[in-house]
Amino acid sequence: MSAEPVRVLVTGAAGQIAYSLLFGIAKGDVFGKDQPITLILLDITPMLPVLDGVVMELQDCALPLLREVIPTDKEDVAFKDLDAAILVGSMPRREGMERKDLLKANVAIFKSQGAALEKYAKRTVKVLVVGNPANTNCLIAAKSAPSVPKENFSCLTRLDHNRARSQVAMRCGVPATQVKNVIIWGNHSSTQYPDVHHCKVNMAGSDLACFDAVKDDDWLKGAFISTVQQRGAAVIAARKLSSAMSAAKAICDHMRDIWSGTPEGEFVSMGVYSSSNSYSVAEDLIYSFPVHIKDKQWKIVDGLAINDFSRGKMDATAAELVEERDTAVTFLSA
Repeated sequence: MSAEPVRVLVTGAAGQIAYSLLFGIAKGDVFGKDQPITLILLDITPMLPVLDGVVMELQDCALPLLREVIPTDKEDVAFKDLDAAILVGSMPRREGMERKDLLKANVAIFKSQGAALEKYAKRTVKVLVVGNPANTNCLIAAKSAPSVPKENFSCLTRLDHNRARSQVAMRCGVPATQVKNVIIWGNHSSTQYPDVHHCKVNMAGSDLACFDAVKDDDWLKGAFISTVQQRGAAVIAARKLSSAMSAAKAICDHMRDIWSGTPEGEFVSMGVYSSSNSYSVAEDLIYSFPVHIKDKQWKIVDGLAINDFSRGKMDATAAELVEERDTAVTFLSA
């Protein structure tokens, strides 16, 4: 056993994504099978009684790696000496709420949490933003923690990545593990672009280009894209609740890959700082790119050919992110 536990914060810890997530983290799926963990659970004050129930259940799992669980409603307790922060809690969109009002409420939350990261967390902390609008919330948190390197911030598009991978796998009749290098470009919203031009499907032992494996270009350029873009809404329509089990699995995948790296020749999607990317995406955005990860550092995969079809979709989602950022930044200085 490595002696020192990693300190991991989950916000929105009394919510339904966290309920699916905490067990995976606590049992070693994310930070390693022999890495002890201290879990810090942050939520708003009215949720503290619920949080106590979550703590009881974590205790009752009798897990070997879980050294301590700290429930709190205080940022100075929650953000102290963190190795990893998974920011799930955010203001959800209410019926009849303007997008602008949603952004304003979330800027306040992520400005405050960014400031707490700046003040209390380790400079090496890895921050994953899940709460929506995730890309812009991530950008606000990063701007509010100027001495934490920008590369340490990312937002979750792995759920979209996994959805795309699974759609291709089902279409080809293979397990999802035989589909690699799908890409989610841009915003974690319905403008995202699920791109399979560089995707490979392993069929009968050999890697085929996705278009050759699927043999249905109309589906790949039409229904496939809209299915992935609208999947969150489809789950809400069916379950009357937003994706939680699949979101938690994606969070575990994302953080595990940051901690342990990506396999040689494979890349994954995550929202990261767009500065000096080679795909002509505007600077100063958190935009989802294909990345390799090694030694806890991500690197955007360069040199992938982009056709006109892809370019148009990449630009459309970038335009939405620029507009979100510009609105959010006006609230930041308020």
